[in-house]
Amino acid sequence: MSAGLLNPVAEPVVETPQVSAARRPASSPIWVHLLLFLLTLFTTTALGMRYMVNFNQGKPPLTSSEDIVPHVWIAGHLNLLPLGLPFSLTLLAILLAHEFAHYAACRYVGVRASLPYLLPAPTLSGTVGAVIRLRSRIRSRRALLLIGASGPIAGFLVAIVTTWVGLANSRPEPVASSIVRFNPPLLLQIFHVLLQGANHSLPDIYNIVPHPMVVASWVGVLITAVNLIPAGQLDGGHILYAISPKAHHIGTQITIGVLMLLGTVYWIGWLLWAMLLMLPAMKHPNVPLDDEMEPWQVGVIAVCGVIFLLCFSLQPFADASLVAEFSRITWGR
Repeated sequence: MSAGLLNPVAEPVVETPQVSAARRPASSPIWVHLLLFLLTLFTTTALGMRYMVNFNQGKPPLTSSEDIVPHVWIAGHLNLLPLGLPFSLTLLAILLAHEFAHYAACRYVGVRASLPYLLPAPTLSGTVGAVIRLRSRIRSRRALLLIGASGPIAGFLVAIVTTWVGLANSRPEPVASSIVRFNPPLLLQIFHVLLQGANHSLPDIYNIVPHPMVVASWVGVLITAVNLIPAGQLDGGHILYAISPKAHHIGTQITIGVLMLLGTVYWIGWLLWAMLLMLPAMKHPNVPLDDEMEPWQVGVIAVCGVIFLLCFSLQPFADASLVAEFSRITWGR
């Protein structure tokens, strides 16, 4: 995937005005959700087909410029489409686990919500994520925390399984260099060390040919990390608001500043997220927090903190900071 072309899973948008049931937006017909699912299944499978062909040849996922814009190649090789299923099913499993967990949490606390919308796109993951929409207001700290935390936890649990299986089926030493280098988060590094303990001949994680399931899991793990950023209406923002609305306001401002710094020094994509968090639509709606924080809620917050640390990477892509881009322009590298 290319930096900035895969947006993390979008968060539910809370309706802030008081509206009567008659004026609330009607639910989309089920065929809309199914059509988007099938389109996203196709686009992600098509990209996964290219990654699997490279993998079978001992090459990294992104070896040449044709891998960056593979759409002409895909159109001429549709007979190989089933090869892309390990990538697509892995990515869709993580996305759908995330969004259906939000949906189930909404149903549990009595908040009306749409079914997930998967969003196909001509990106290097085949999608820009998934989204559900809340159709009634969240009215308690308990409900806000359950809805916010459920998605990342569910997606992370799926990613644990797919990451392990993908790494176990990866290959040592690529026969070609990659034009884009993925930096693995802590979760992938830990799993790879465990696999090295069982097979001492395995090279370090930067010198393997990742199975397409690893690539899809890496995307899912990045999505999980970005969603847990404590700002705006991201999952982490919901969780921080459940702790304290004042802390959420201050934390969002600090986070925007930190992301701008990280985008300058580490990954330019953080600048995009800083700008998105400044949009009025990302402002968190008011939620009454009259109920007291309970011990289990503290535990859920701690679990989400651990997941964030395991999934977050300062630099998901090597040499992709604003400084690096200016350097390439200046020196022609």
